[in-house]
Amino acid sequence: DVMWYEPMSSAAIDVEATKRAQEFQLGWFADPFFFGDYPATMRKRVGERLPRFTAEEAALVKGALDFVGINHYTTYYTRHNDTDIIVRLLNDTLADTGTISLPFKNGRAIGDRANSIWLYIVPRGMRSLMNHVKNRYNSPPIYITENGMDDSSSPFIALKDALKDTKRIKYHNDYLTNLAASIK
Repeated sequence: DVMWYEPMSSAAIDVEATKRAQEFQLGWFADPFFFGDYPATMRKRVGERLPRFTAEEAALVKGALDFVGINHYTTYYTRHNDTDIIVRLLNDTLADTGTISLPFKNGRAIGDRANSIWLYIVPRGMRSLMNHVKNRYNSPPIYITENGMDDSSSPFIALKDALKDTKRIKYHNDYLTNLAASIK
């Protein structure tokens, strides 16, 4: 899954944290295929724990894909995290990013929530993510391999009522409209 991240504030430190969060999520997997190495930000922050590609491995990996498959559902706000409590507790990629990502800013949700507690409906994130992939990786072929939202799925709901699925219809319409806008 690839989340899109938006800065929690316009402060340079949060804007930079947002880029870092994206590099740790998408760049971690995509950069080796396009550039032959992990993002420089990851190299700097993870240090020796991040394996190094040999020249042969980098040559083998770079360009070794036919398309980019994207699973995208939601967008979160991101801010810089200068506390080390997460680092001390987790010692993982979340800690390595030096960021905190949340679906809330100033007490307001980034979008309507689907049934899952983590899934917020933020169609503009699809457009932003696709533009990012297009710009960073020079317009590779992209397939959207997963996208959608869940609901409470009661097995007792009548079919005629289940088909009145306006929230899901709006979700797909809005996400696909933003996807189409990123292609133009």
